[in-house]
Amino acid sequence: GRSMITLTDSASAKVKELLTQEGDESLALRVAVRPGGCSGFSYEMFFDSEAAADDVSAQFGEGVNVVVDPSSAELLQGATLDYKDGLQQAGFAIDNPNASRTCGCGQSFS
Repeated sequence: GRSMITLTDSASAKVKELLTQEGDESLALRVAVRPGGCSGFSYEMFFDSEAAADDVSAQFGEGVNVVVDPSSAELLQGATLDYKDGLQQAGFAIDNPNASRTCGCGQSFS
């Protein structure tokens, strides 16, 4: 299998929590990289009920399915999705070694 983004334990636990709130455990978390943002790319994450035939998918934690389209998967290879629960930096953050230049918002890379 092709490698793609990895979820930390805290990230997969949070995604599972959100899925439970959605009330639909069959949804997958789609992570996509889009052109744009302050340094060339931005990340998008949302729950998706449709997976395309060429999507790269992986499972983390307790039944958390993650799907990534092939072009995003290349850009996310070796990247990690983490969830921080803190005053300063609460929320999901993507740590991507492919990002040569990260901007202050942490949402995009070049």
